Amino acid sequence: MKEVIIYSDGACSGNPGPGGWGTILSYQGREKELSGSEPQTTNNRMELLAAIMGLEQLKEPCKVTLISDSKYLCESILQKWVFSWEQNGWRKADKKPALNVDLWERMLKQLRRHEVSVQWIKGHAGHPQNERCDRLAVNAYLSLKEGNQL
Repeated sequence: MKEVIIYSDGACSGNPGPGGWGTILSYQGREKELSGSEPQTTNNRMELLAAIMGLEQLKEPCKVTLISDSKYLCESILQKWVFSWEQNGWRKADKKPALNVDLWERMLKQLRRHEVSVQWIKGHAGHPQNERCDRLAVNAYLSLKEGNQL
């Protein structure tokens, strides 16, 4: 099984507001950068989408280390909350509806396809790939403003 590292980050100007995501796939010393944006979104949606887009790029099942500064993303997977939400009809422990179900369904598909280990890192703390992902995400939503797509 191929071993891949995926770094991901999301950013939002306002919450909700224009947002962007950035991800870096690293395999055998090579890296691929991806980014995108949405005109009206939330930071948590962009954090999730960054990770999903990286995972969806993989053409075959892989052993993946997913590195993110999003506690929402990491804890939802590591604490297995997302699996409980799914089992409970997308309701959280407090019986309130889970958020971002469309993206969590895509994430679960990838978590079941790949062997994924998740690592949380502190954001804006000088981690080179995390800083690059943040720049990709910010530049993606800034390009919306420049293109007058807002």
